[in-house]
Amino acid sequence: MRAKILLAVFLIIGATAIFFFAHHRGKALPAGTTIDRILVEKSERKLSIWRDGKVLKTYRVALGRNPIGAKEEEGDNKTPEGIYTIDYRNPQSDYHLALHISYPSAEDTARAAQRGVNAGFDIMIHGLPNGQGWMGAADRQKDWTAGCIAVTDEEIDELYRVTPDGTTIEIRR
Repeated sequence: MRAKILLAVFLIIGATAIFFFAHHRGKALPAGTTIDRILVEKSERKLSIWRDGKVLKTYRVALGRNPIGAKEEEGDNKTPEGIYTIDYRNPQSDYHLALHISYPSAEDTARAAQRGVNAGFDIMIHGLPNGQGWMGAADRQKDWTAGCIAVTDEEIDELYRVTPDGTTIEIRR
């Protein structure tokens, strides 16, 4: 009986520790903060937000399931590479909240057309699938999106608040 109680206590402590690790986001940006640039470094699985040439905060991200190389066509599960803008936001996303990236550019579309394929569309920075926000940072254990950039629900709440439409986003290898 004593062993069962001890095991239950350890399980509760472990689950609590995992929950707080998965939902730790660091210091929140002050109200009224806005950014003017986003930089995503795919090889580092890192998204940094900038204002006036200075990094304000950095987030860990999950990418498309096939993260190496630039997106070439619809269904390749790659995250694009290039310079785009945040052109609109989706408060009704299937992934908590989402910031839409202006992919494909005219050049992306032309490259895909030369190969006789569709460049793809609907690339976003978004949170976790609705109803799965409890996973927190555990989602970053592997790349899982169809080409989007995923952060936790708490992080997309903050990004959604500080990112105006028209913000430049550069996605690098």
